Amino acid sequence: MLREQAPRLPARPRRGRAVTRTALRLGTRASLLATTQSQLVADAITAATGVPVELVRITSEGDVLTGSLAQMGGTGVFATALRDALLRGECDLLVHSMKDLPTAPFAGIVVGAVPVRAPQRDVLCARDGLTLATLPPGARVGTGSPRRVAQLRARRPDLDVRDIRGNVDSRLRKVTDGELDAVVLAEAGLRRIGRDAAITEILDWPTSAAQGALAVEVRAEDAEGEIGRAVRAVNDADTQLCAELERAVLRSLEAGCAAPVAIDAVRVGDEVTLVADVHAPDGARSVRAERRVAMADAGSDDARAAVAADVVAELLAGGAADFADLPGTAR
Repeated sequence: MLREQAPRLPARPRRGRAVTRTALRLGTRASLLATTQSQLVADAITAATGVPVELVRITSEGDVLTGSLAQMGGTGVFATALRDALLRGECDLLVHSMKDLPTAPFAGIVVGAVPVRAPQRDVLCARDGLTLATLPPGARVGTGSPRRVAQLRARRPDLDVRDIRGNVDSRLRKVTDGELDAVVLAEAGLRRIGRDAAITEILDWPTSAAQGALAVEVRAEDAEGEIGRAVRAVNDADTQLCAELERAVLRSLEAGCAAPVAIDAVRVGDEVTLVADVHAPDGARSVRAERRVAMADAGSDDARAAVAADVVAELLAGGAADFADLPGTAR
């Protein structure tokens, strides 16, 4: 594992009393998107508490290997290297794209905060301003997500959908260089790194559980101390509730973050509108469950687990386990 420590950030104007005089070390992947997201959280913590935060760049096995992400074990391969570094004391907190985190607990580490969510939609980035409807038959569309593959094939079975790897810019280059006609990416990532101009359509389908949300992790032993207090200063309660509800459904399905499952939870007034889709890998079949849940009825882990169990029961009754790989749901 490679480790590079970023220069110490200058002190920023304080809003309230600082909780510590020592700079916090924030572990992050080294990609542009990861460091941009991490710097956003670092700046927010400093603005809220006066505590300086410096980035510690960590390279994982997933960053250097090639091949299908699903075959490497899904996006959790990136989280493991960061978590190991946190437990070794190489950093004090981590920032992940929350959709990439496995839903199972990780011993010794907890989510200390979920900041305000960015847009959670998928977007199409196509040549010549094309949309999903106007792409020509046989157009080559790239994505590394089995969920997006299924959704693309359900909408446009005539497309040539190809598995791709790489960071945001390398994927966009496949379009500008003519290798692909379009790619499907997360809107949040593109907007965070200023690649908005590449978007040709915002897609209206549900996305991955917790897409657009960031998770800030700390060691469990630090959750109630100075580090935990600094991190909690950037938590957004609505984002946390919705993202955790989505992940509760994914956990109850016993499906990984690379499964062809789409889950959206959105606050509307005092309620949360929840939509969960399970797709066959080829897009030929799918089943959906929808709920409107009072915020007060989804405010705890146990409450969210109960909602998730109800949603999953409906999905399974609709045959989800018959056409999608959902380990543990054959019951």
